[in-house]
Amino acid sequence: MHASIVLFTSDLRLHDHPPLRAALASAPEVVPLFVRDPAVDRAGFAAPNRLAFLADCLTDLDAGLRARGGRLVVRHGDTTAEVCAVAREADADEVHMAAGHSAFAHERERRLRHALERDGRGLHVHDGVVTVLPAGEVTPAGSDHFAVFTPYYRRWSAEPHRAPVAAPRSVPVPSGVRSDEVPSRAEIPSVSEGLAVGGERKGRARLTAWMSRHVDAYEDRHDDLAGDATSRLSPYLHFGAVSATEVVHRARSRGGPGAEAFVRQVCWRDFHHQVLNARPHAATEDYRPRHDRWRHGRRAEADLRAWQEGRTGYPLVDAAMRQLAYEGWTHNRGRLIAASFLTKTLYLDWRAGARHFLGLLVDGDVANNQLNWQWVAGTGTDSRPNRVLNPVLQAKRYDPDGAYVRRWVPELGAVAAPLVHEPWRLSPAERASFDYPDPIVTLTDGLERFRRARALGEA
Repeated sequence: MHASIVLFTSDLRLHDHPPLRAALASAPEVVPLFVRDPAVDRAGFAAPNRLAFLADCLTDLDAGLRARGGRLVVRHGDTTAEVCAVAREADADEVHMAAGHSAFAHERERRLRHALERDGRGLHVHDGVVTVLPAGEVTPAGSDHFAVFTPYYRRWSAEPHRAPVAAPRSVPVPSGVRSDEVPSRAEIPSVSEGLAVGGERKGRARLTAWMSRHVDAYEDRHDDLAGDATSRLSPYLHFGAVSATEVVHRARSRGGPGAEAFVRQVCWRDFHHQVLNARPHAATEDYRPRHDRWRHGRRAEADLRAWQEGRTGYPLVDAAMRQLAYEGWTHNRGRLIAASFLTKTLYLDWRAGARHFLGLLVDGDVANNQLNWQWVAGTGTDSRPNRVLNPVLQAKRYDPDGAYVRRWVPELGAVAAPLVHEPWRLSPAERASFDYPDPIVTLTDGLERFRRARALGEA
C-alpha cells in the first residue's frame, strides 16, 4: 500500500487525533482530506458563521500540516465520490475517520463503507474522537442509552478515559493528489461582526489560558452573565479544533471544584451525543412527546420575529439574542433563558427557536442545539418538563447589577438595577427618554397560556 487517507470531519486538529495516528501507522504516506459536501448545505447546517469559522480551521490545519512536511487536500463534492477518487489517485487501501453521531453522519459512513468495499478498500471508523467516550460506551440495564444526565455523569466519570495522543512530527503526503483551494473567511458573506477566529492554534491558546487563569473559579462564576466567565471553547470543540478528551484530561490534572464543575459541562456534550446516536429522530421530533399545540398564526409570527430581533421588551432575553446576532455565540445561561421564554412564555415551537439558533451559532450542532432546546421545552431529557425560567428573576440573580443587559441593550444604558430588568415599571417620563418596546406578553399571561395548553395536550 502506497498511502492511506484520513478524512477530517468534525476533528480539525493535529493534536490528539487517533485516526491520523492510525493512518500514519498503516502506510508510508497519508492524504489528509477534507471534503466540502453540498449535502451539508442542503441539510441546513452551512450557516455563514460556521462556514467562516470552518475556513479558519481549515487554513490553520493546512498550516500545521505544512509545518510537518505535508498539506491539506480539499475537495468539493459528494463525500463518497471524492474519497473514492482520492483513494484511486493515491493508491490507498484504507480510509480512517472519526465516528459521527447524527443521522447524517451515520448515513455518510454507511455509503462510504459500501463504496470503498466495492473498490476493494477498507473504512476504519474511530470512536471517542469527537466525544470523550464513544456514544454507546456506557448504557443502563435494559436500554441503549441514558435518558437522564445525572446517572450518565456518574457512569461516565467512573469509566477510564483514554490518554490524549501527541501531534505527529511529520505527515508525508503524496504529491500527485489534486487539491482545491483552502477556503478563506473573507469569501463568506453575512458573518457576525464579533465572530471569534477559528483554528487549532487559537483553540489551544484559549484552552491553556483558561486552565491557568480561570478554571478554578468556574464553579462559582460560570453563570455570571456580565463576568463572561465561561471558557468559550464550545466552537473549537464543535469543529474538533480542540479535543474534548484533552480538555477533560487537562482539567482533571489540575483538579479542584472548579475544574470538576467544568468537566461536568463537557460531559453534558457527551450525554447529548449518546442520546442522538441512539435516537436520531430527536433532531426534528419530540424525544418525549407532550402533545403540545404550539401557537401559530400572525400574532405568533410577530412574536417570533420580536424574539429573533431582541425586541421582546424583556431586557435579559433581548440581550442574549443581540449577543447571539453580533458574536454568533451567547452565554449558556442566556441561551436557556431565551429558549424558555420562546417555548414556555410565548408557547412557540422549539423547532423555530432551534432553527434560528442554528442559523447563527458558530458552535451549533444537531446534538447539543436540538437536545438543549428540547430540554428547555420540556420535550427532552429534563426530569421537570414544566420548568419555567422567569426572565426577570433570572436577570436579578445572574445579572444583579444589570451590566450584561446594558452592554447589549444600550437603550437602557442609563437605567440602574434593578429597574433595568423591569423598565416597564419606570415612570412614563423616564420611559419616553429611550426607545425600547413594552413587553410583548405579560409573564402571568404567558405562564397561564402554557399551563393551560400543556394540560390540554396531555389530557
